[in-house]
Amino acid sequence: MEDRDKFQEDLNNLEVWSKDWQMSFNVDKCKVMHVGSTNPQYNYTMNNIALTPVEEEKDLGVLIHNSMKTSKHCAEAVKKANRALGFIKRNIKYKTKFNIIRLYKSLVRPHIEYAVQFWNPHYIKDITLVEKVQRRATKLIPELCHLSYEERLKELKLTTLEERRMRGDLIQVFRIIKGIDRVSPYNLFTFSQHHRTRGHTLKLAKSRVRLDCRKYFFTQRIVSAWNNYQHILLKLKQYWTSK
Repeated sequence: MEDRDKFQEDLNNLEVWSKDWQMSFNVDKCKVMHVGSTNPQYNYTMNNIALTPVEEEKDLGVLIHNSMKTSKHCAEAVKKANRALGFIKRNIKYKTKFNIIRLYKSLVRPHIEYAVQFWNPHYIKDITLVEKVQRRATKLIPELCHLSYEERLKELKLTTLEERRMRGDLIQVFRIIKGIDRVSPYNLFTFSQHHRTRGHTLKLAKSRVRLDCRKYFFTQRIVSAWNNYQHILLKLKQYWTSK
């Protein structure tokens, strides 16, 4: 109840601020999402009007569900990407490698990589669904359509989307730890106190988790890969050498 009262007090302060500056909130557009199976689901108000509880809401282009599962957003992102891919298929006459890959990278792939550090899929069905977009895109090229997906990727010098997401996660951790992004790493990560001679000195500690929504969240799922990033780099080097 103390936390509930503090939250309600914050809402009251926002209400006072809006009146002072004559910038009223549209309460009908303000929602509350209760997260967690044991959440008591308190009622919250603004201007003495109860906020509407919702199970899902879109915030900054990402569809968030109160279960913290990302399947619905994966489906939405894939739908947008396939729509852009269909436009390319219908309107581009000369489907050369040069044309298709550049259009795919600029018009299609951003839909399935926007804010992916937050909604990175971990269910096989979602990973497969997202990967199908790139499978379909690479098959648009006539001279490669008879090859397998893995062979098409080698010909086009692409990696799977799953590997790209891992690479993106590692880059994001590097940017946070090195202060390139203005986010305190100590608010997100716990640095390991065990310094070993192997590896690097910026290893992270992995905390124990019970639920999948926490286990596969960015700050948890990336720890093992970050601590063993030399092994990841070796695999990528072997991949590119094989081409």
